[in-house]
Amino acid sequence: MLCSTAIALTFKLSESRDMNRYVITTANYMTASAVSLTLLLTGWWPGQSFDVDPGVFMRELPRVVGSGEGLFSWQGSFAWALVVGVPAGVFYFLGFVFLQRSVRENGVGISGSAMKLGILVPMVFSILLWRELPSGVQWAGIALAMSAILTATIPSRGQANAHARPSLLLLFACGGLAEFTNKLFQRYALVDLRSLFLAAVFTTALLVSADYLRRNHMRLTMRETVTGLLVGVPNLFASWFLILALSRLNTSVVFTLYSAGSIVLITLGGVALFGEQLRRREIAAICLTLVAVLLMNAGR
Repeated sequence: MLCSTAIALTFKLSESRDMNRYVITTANYMTASAVSLTLLLTGWWPGQSFDVDPGVFMRELPRVVGSGEGLFSWQGSFAWALVVGVPAGVFYFLGFVFLQRSVRENGVGISGSAMKLGILVPMVFSILLWRELPSGVQWAGIALAMSAILTATIPSRGQANAHARPSLLLLFACGGLAEFTNKLFQRYALVDLRSLFLAAVFTTALLVSADYLRRNHMRLTMRETVTGLLVGVPNLFASWFLILALSRLNTSVVFTLYSAGSIVLITLGGVALFGEQLRRREIAAICLTLVAVLLMNAGR
């Protein structure tokens, strides 16, 4: 939640100074890719080599994914990190592109709602595929947290276009699938290989984003590059810690707390750093989230 908050507040600062979002995004992926590759190389398992046999992955795939028995071995996890990480990088970038498009077409409030409600994708898949059902008390906490998200992000009547366009659906789907890939990796692979998974994610996103800049004749400038570099580190570790949280807690609890808690911290950060005023609905969202946190932890 702290990493997610740092990303949002840094982007908020860049928006106030009229910086190019796409250049910042590319620099952000550049940093996240470099740091994840560094972590991968410096934290490599002792005694493990880069010599990976793809046949191991193919032999383990029916047992691990098909039957849900255990996890991939080290070599299988290596391949799974790449298989899931590459499309995840594409979803990460597309989620950002559709966010910008939706903001232009539908307004900031409803676009933010669609992005935050994307957590429903990994939650639903986890319940359907792996039967990760919250307890009764946790369901109550999740309901309150979802109410907090809606209260804080859905605009009042007349503040945004009431007619949702395809960009909203695409934002919801791509953002949700991007989050789901973190769970998909954690569910079947050895968590210690998360640095490889994240290296695949952010390197792929970097390549796609850089190609987008090239096609649109955008150039990296010092101001946007430095801002992107500052965003890249918390962006990487937001996914890093999310994967660790998913290995310890119920998926529905993790994603709901992650989203609702981030909204609260970003709101408070806006007050502290940018002098923003809290609206009644934002105060209500904070109160709902605090109660939700208590309920979800009580149900553990």
